Amino acid sequence: QVQLLESGGGLVQAGGSLKLSCAVSGTTSRMNSMGWYRQAPGNQRELVATVSRGSTTTYADSVKGRFTISMDNAKNTVYLQMNSLKPEDTAVYYCQCVTTYYVTYWGQGTQVTVSS
Repeated sequence: QVQLLESGGGLVQAGGSLKLSCAVSGTTSRMNSMGWYRQAPGNQRELVATVSRGSTTTYADSVKGRFTISMDNAKNTVYLQMNSLKPEDTAVYYCQCVTTYYVTYWGQGTQVTVSS
């Protein structure tokens, strides 16, 4: 059974940094892409950043220049380095992976709270 294990969330002051990690277990198949989404209270889940197996990245406009996504293909692990954090970045961050058969899996989410 494929599972995604997220780590690295927490409480940080505005202007600080956090690094999220997400490791896929239960399969040795390579992922077609991996990404991070977030959901703040009262809001819909939104894309933060994605990275393809070929290292093509996409970012939400709100995080460009502040967040960096990367993927270790051999470990099926994705990272999100978040710098210059703002209170509006506060949300539950979810890891997503898409297999080469285009099956999508989600993690349970990790809370990121940025205090002003």
